[in-house]
Amino acid sequence: MTASEIRALFAVASRPEVVSMAGGSPYLAALPLDAVGDMLGRIGAEQGLTALQYGIGQGTLELRERICDVMTLSGIDAACGASPEDVVVTVGGQQALDLVARLFVDPGDVVLAEGPTYVGALGVFQAAQARVVHVAMDADGLVPEALEEAIAAVTRAGRRAKFLYTIPTFQNPAGVTLSEQRRERILDICERAGLLVVEDDPYSQLSFDGDAPAPLRARRRDGVIYLSTFSKTFAPGLRVGWILAPHAVRDKLVIVSEANILCPSAFAQSAVTQYLTTMPWREQIKVYREVYRERRDTLLASLADLMPAGTSWTRPQGGLFVWATLPEGLDAKAMMPRALAARVAYVPGTGFYADGTGRNHMRLNYSYPSPELIQEGVRRLAGVMEQEIALRSLFSGASGRDGTGSGSGRRRRERTGFDAPGPDLA
Repeated sequence: MTASEIRALFAVASRPEVVSMAGGSPYLAALPLDAVGDMLGRIGAEQGLTALQYGIGQGTLELRERICDVMTLSGIDAACGASPEDVVVTVGGQQALDLVARLFVDPGDVVLAEGPTYVGALGVFQAAQARVVHVAMDADGLVPEALEEAIAAVTRAGRRAKFLYTIPTFQNPAGVTLSEQRRERILDICERAGLLVVEDDPYSQLSFDGDAPAPLRARRRDGVIYLSTFSKTFAPGLRVGWILAPHAVRDKLVIVSEANILCPSAFAQSAVTQYLTTMPWREQIKVYREVYRERRDTLLASLADLMPAGTSWTRPQGGLFVWATLPEGLDAKAMMPRALAARVAYVPGTGFYADGTGRNHMRLNYSYPSPELIQEGVRRLAGVMEQEIALRSLFSGASGRDGTGSGSGRRRRERTGFDAPGPDLA
């Protein structure tokens, strides 16, 4: 078990003088906090005898019904087999991942996951002693041919992958979205291989340009376990997420959850239920979309204006993150202490790969800092990178600029860059 790259940064990145683009915190000031506070007070006064008591392991029926209402917005409805009976309430999306891993993974099992992938998922899979095999992505998400090759490589090694873990919409950390054409193809590949799909979908409601593509679970009711959370669209501090799974899997998930936590917080469930029942939550999602769109635009414009030549980045259509690729020779992890000294924080790309690759990448968050702080943070970060390039040039005699000169303040070529490691089953 190893420490999370992100958690290790929090103690420093949370200092007020540091512009942090490291975490994935939502902008809670966009919530009507007075109304939310009144709502929480009423829960304690009017429902205290139940909201402060033990509950059932699966979660309250009232919340599971509201969760089904939320999923309907994405196309996951009764017509495709979504039912409150098949929902398990969890302590955030993180426990949902943990329950799935506890249920399906034995030590040494193979789990397929996008490269890069969510650092919290890697922690869960590594704690379960799984072997994570990354599958390459590009600007259109998971590459079908790479998935077929990964499945074949696992088979040639005499093993069988337990499931594919994927964040197909506004992926964390890359910000890219699996294209419509690829969604059906990925599902077909997994169906032919008898491979379970674990779809993690925390961000799809935070789309900036129309509705996001329908989730994989809205397209296939069999072979897909769906995970989501209220951490990105309401409040992460309540720690409420859920799993939608077939009956037989649902029963086992409840047993594992009861052994793990006994029951999810009754008070947190009451809070989310009341929020979804009595407050304009759909309008609140629209507010988040507008706030995050403005901040994404600010980050992209600042990167284009200030980043050194050879830097590239993704252009997310929703969610919370941009994935940046550094000029040749720069190491985001080695550069981190100097960035913190310059009072700016990001997450090095190594945290999102199980095999330690990703040193020339970084994840940048735009949901939490204000537009003004985003601009300042990019200015500080660009200065650190310029210094790194100058030092590299001084000691190696190489320009480190792909022959384009200093270029600070120019618009750069923007493309998606990912490490694409092949399956390593040694």
